[in-house]
Amino acid sequence: MKLKQYQVDAFARQVFEGNPAAVCPLDAWLDDKILQAIAEENNLSETAFFVPTEKGFRLRWFTPVAEVDLCGHATLASAHVIFEALNYPGQTIEFETRSGTLIVERKNNLLAMNFPSVPPKPCPPPIALIEGLGHHPVEVLAADDYIAVFDSESVVRSISPNMAKLSELDLRGVCVTAPGAMTDFVSRFFAPKFGVPEDPVTGSAHCELAPFWATKLGKISLTAQQVSKRGGDVLCELNDNRVILLGSAVTFMTAEIDTGT
Repeated sequence: MKLKQYQVDAFARQVFEGNPAAVCPLDAWLDDKILQAIAEENNLSETAFFVPTEKGFRLRWFTPVAEVDLCGHATLASAHVIFEALNYPGQTIEFETRSGTLIVERKNNLLAMNFPSVPPKPCPPPIALIEGLGHHPVEVLAADDYIAVFDSESVVRSISPNMAKLSELDLRGVCVTAPGAMTDFVSRFFAPKFGVPEDPVTGSAHCELAPFWATKLGKISLTAQQVSKRGGDVLCELNDNRVILLGSAVTFMTAEIDTGT
């Protein structure tokens, strides 16, 4: 069986920026083992698969080792493929996912994703977190991930984590964050136990970061930068219990894959 696959740089204005994701449009679901094998073969932080539904599309995301509940950059990449490559005529796409209904809307030259807000709560810092980061945060919180807050962007950029230690943690991953020099806040994200040592740009983490920094800074519209090696910019808007994440995407590659079945 041959499938069309797109590789898209999400939260990027040009190729070689942002976070690369593979996107596979399907007419019907394949066996989960095949989906996981494709994601492992791609060896990107996420591979997205979608099938048409009556209202829009059913969307799923796989890392090289597991299916996940939410992925922002691969949702952005999927919407980009549907709008640009598949010539979707509407202004809004509705995705049914494991995290509920997600809406992506064309907004000028950007795509706006409507995600659930996931405010993190303060928690005692796990020993593996401190040992894994090699720095003592000024504050630690938890939601889907641990949020380690530092007082400067330079500290966030300087962290060289011990991935084996971070793999011992019980949550999905670790997001380190601080006030930004040129943006409201910066971050980096590590999820080694899901096969993602450092994710270039993590949309889902901003569902946790945006409500935290909105409260801290007293504003509902925020500029964010994920300061990984590739880097990427995310605009965040708080709307009650939702977070609107805005970004752009570009297609790097169009390919055909053979599943061998």
